[in-house]
Amino acid sequence: MNPIALASGVVPEFGPVETIEAAAAGGFDMVGLWVDPAEWTAAHTLAARGALAASGLPLIDVEVVWLKPDSLDDDHRKVIDVGAELGAANVLCVSSDPDHARTAARLAMLCEHAAPANIRVALEFGIFTEVKNASQALSILDQVAHPARALLVDPIHVDRSGTSLAEIAAIDPALLPYAQFCDALATRPDPADFAAVIEDAVDLRQQCGEGALPLAALHAALPPGIPLSIELRSRALREAFPHPALRAAEVAKATRRWLETLA
Repeated sequence: MNPIALASGVVPEFGPVETIEAAAAGGFDMVGLWVDPAEWTAAHTLAARGALAASGLPLIDVEVVWLKPDSLDDDHRKVIDVGAELGAANVLCVSSDPDHARTAARLAMLCEHAAPANIRVALEFGIFTEVKNASQALSILDQVAHPARALLVDPIHVDRSGTSLAEIAAIDPALLPYAQFCDALATRPDPADFAAVIEDAVDLRQQCGEGALPLAALHAALPPGIPLSIELRSRALREAFPHPALRAAEVAKATRRWLETLA
């Protein structure tokens, strides 16, 4: 069975220590952390390092490096530096820069910065960004041409972007160190309605097997045994399970129950 990680988006209202403790209490194999470079301090790093050591959980990723025309590369490097101090395997990156050549150049710089710590820079595509689909993301990564570059696949963004399962299956497995996973409703938001796109992504995701996405086929298109970061942003789960450990446990239980159906 794929190892599963608690993505920070499952418990967005909690800090790094609470996220790590929730992942451990909920039975996850790994955890991911949200790192806001404007707010993260050395004290956060120290506390997170202690919580990771106590939990024994590997850190699958830190997020998010959000490339924008006016964003600061120093901020992006800080996210990577925090990940390096905490032993992160990946840093999640998205781009709202319409200039794909500039995105590629900045990704190459970030890969150079991340490589000494053996961190992969994983570019996520989605209709909420300027890298709309897998084809665009792969084109950018071809320009980067650095071994630290990676692609991050998320089922909801695969579906909403019109990316086909055949496209996912054709991706070089070396570009896929991990994937995100969740289910989603059949109804797709209007790509021109940004508020609806964001609501779909941050409030309406479904537990694996409880939505309408072809998750089994997508799972089969990914490399066998790939770690899955369960990116289940859900208003319903936040309201039903206000305690982070209970929410994490509910997500882990549902995810493993679904994974068992694939055996």
